[in-house]
Amino acid sequence: MNGTLGSLSEVFWYEQAGLPLLLLLQLLPLFGAAVVFAFKERSTAVLAGKLFALAELLLAIVVVSRLQPTSTALQLAERFAPLAYHVGVDGVSLIFVLVAALLTFLMTLYGMSRGMISPGRLFAVLLLAEAGLVGMLVTLNVAWFAAFSALELWAVVYLLRRWASSHAETQALARFVQYQAFGWGLFAAGCVVLGWGHAEAHAGRWSFDLFDLIGAVPVGKFQTAAFYLLFYGLAVRTPLFPLHGWLPNMAQHGLIAVAPALMVGVKVGIYGMFRFVLPLTPVAVEYWQPYVVGFAGAGVFFTAALAFQQTNLRRLLAFAVVSHTSLLVIGVFSLHEAGIQGAMLLAANFGLAATGMWFIVGFVFRRTGTTELHELSGLFERIPFLAIAFLGFGLAIVGMPGTPGFDAAHLILEAAIDQFGALLTVATALGNVAAAGFLLWAFQRAFLSQAKSGAYDVDRTLPMEYVVCGIALAAMLAIGFFTEPWLHLTESASQAAAARFAR
Repeated sequence: MNGTLGSLSEVFWYEQAGLPLLLLLQLLPLFGAAVVFAFKERSTAVLAGKLFALAELLLAIVVVSRLQPTSTALQLAERFAPLAYHVGVDGVSLIFVLVAALLTFLMTLYGMSRGMISPGRLFAVLLLAEAGLVGMLVTLNVAWFAAFSALELWAVVYLLRRWASSHAETQALARFVQYQAFGWGLFAAGCVVLGWGHAEAHAGRWSFDLFDLIGAVPVGKFQTAAFYLLFYGLAVRTPLFPLHGWLPNMAQHGLIAVAPALMVGVKVGIYGMFRFVLPLTPVAVEYWQPYVVGFAGAGVFFTAALAFQQTNLRRLLAFAVVSHTSLLVIGVFSLHEAGIQGAMLLAANFGLAATGMWFIVGFVFRRTGTTELHELSGLFERIPFLAIAFLGFGLAIVGMPGTPGFDAAHLILEAAIDQFGALLTVATALGNVAAAGFLLWAFQRAFLSQAKSGAYDVDRTLPMEYVVCGIALAAMLAIGFFTEPWLHLTESASQAAAARFAR
């Protein structure tokens, strides 16, 4: 294991960046937020917000084109020691960066279609949240990861507080803040433990850099404590059963699409486990692997059962998120190349699909004023495109052929049967079938059931709604039908992660 890490470090520095693309990727949304906030006119702020979000997406595509997929190194490296600034990317990092950039661009379009007030403020906060997300995805320093996480959490809390207009929404915000503050505090404490462990091994010199910490955290109390704090801190924001209590209330009473997309669409918690928990606490990961996988397996079924009991479409989608998050954790903690690769691809697929479904729920709420399933009916006749898109996103979540979830779920199940045997694998597959059941049930209730007499008059699909859902659906299907390049992009990084646990 140590030999592998040593060679990785040498290749890493060999591939240090000449042009600071990752710095530009982080600064562009910050600069865009300042510019957008400076504009007071609605039309100017909207245009500037869209342009900066689109520019960030195009820059992310450029960064992907500069990556060498076959290399196990973290590439395009940048380092500035006085600020402990250290960034680098691999194929997995860039998958998440692309999802973050695409979802932020779609959210600028979604916010426009909903006629939000104060567009300069709204779009500036969205770009600040994007800066936090991108910072988390490219940093190689756990302390900077925590700092960028705080920035993104502040942006989400601001959005929820700014548009909270009822007692239920205020209560949902309070619970969200409590959970996220607790999770962030756990992760920050884990960072301190890692730095302390490094200091114990290096004559009092503290460091939070990934490459300094790998192999330097002593086995025993430091590594076990670091694993607990980092893992549970990330599990809260992912969210993983049983730490998911903030999501159903926020989904039902919060800002319908924007906040869930920022917190759930980009699975930063899963990425953090891949980037920091696995390499920095390998002994503790192997010891606690059966317990983590056991809880995740139970979570697939328990939250699926809760989803069937929901009468509100927003809460049903929230429990779908938690159920499928358990599948991602099983993939990561399989410690198997195929499982890790499948989890990373499934997280990207899930981000697109879940956010697309939340967008559609927002469009339905704007028309009907409700997301209660017993009050919704016959929507397919009035908004057929949105209905078909909702079905497509739902099928992607359960891993139907033609979507990225199909190959990703297959890789996770392949790793599960190799590492844990048939029982857990069959149980996980059945949990996925249950997820298909409750999503199709919700689709039938809201879109296909016969319209009730005296029901609301539903407006036809707007052009901007075609654009938002069309882009998300097209991106998802393009990845699904042309999965090979994405598998190639993430293969080396997944191999390097699994190699640390090879026996």
